[in-house]
Amino acid sequence: MFSLSDSPNFWLYTKPTDIRKSFFTLSGLVCIEMKMDTLCGDVFVFINKRRNRIKLLHMEPGGLVLYSKLLEEGTFHLPRYDANKGEISIEWRDLVMMVERIYNDPNTRLQKLKRYKKKVKNKAKNGTRVAYILVFVYL
Repeated sequence: MFSLSDSPNFWLYTKPTDIRKSFFTLSGLVCIEMKMDTLCGDVFVFINKRRNRIKLLHMEPGGLVLYSKLLEEGTFHLPRYDANKGEISIEWRDLVMMVERIYNDPNTRLQKLKRYKKKVKNKAKNGTRVAYILVFVYL
């Protein structure tokens, strides 16, 4: 059963990870590199070097669960962290913002909006029907 919520602790592994790794090798990273136990119920987040793939490793009552996401374009925006640490604790909202690609930087949001408007204008010039959708995000 899918039961990822804001109750467990979330740990981001800050070093680039080979995303081809699966349950056992990611569990090995947690035990050896992060000095933690996968059986504790925490969620461990791994991101590749290009930051376009993410995996979450989580222990549930039925066993280990591995969530994965691949971006078609763009990259995941990581929260600020100390480069000397191998892992950092992040909050539920940071994880959701990272996975859903919601940026807290107004300049980044403005640039993304300008690119989107430019893309929509190009489609409109080509005779494609365009529907405008407004999305409001409350944090």
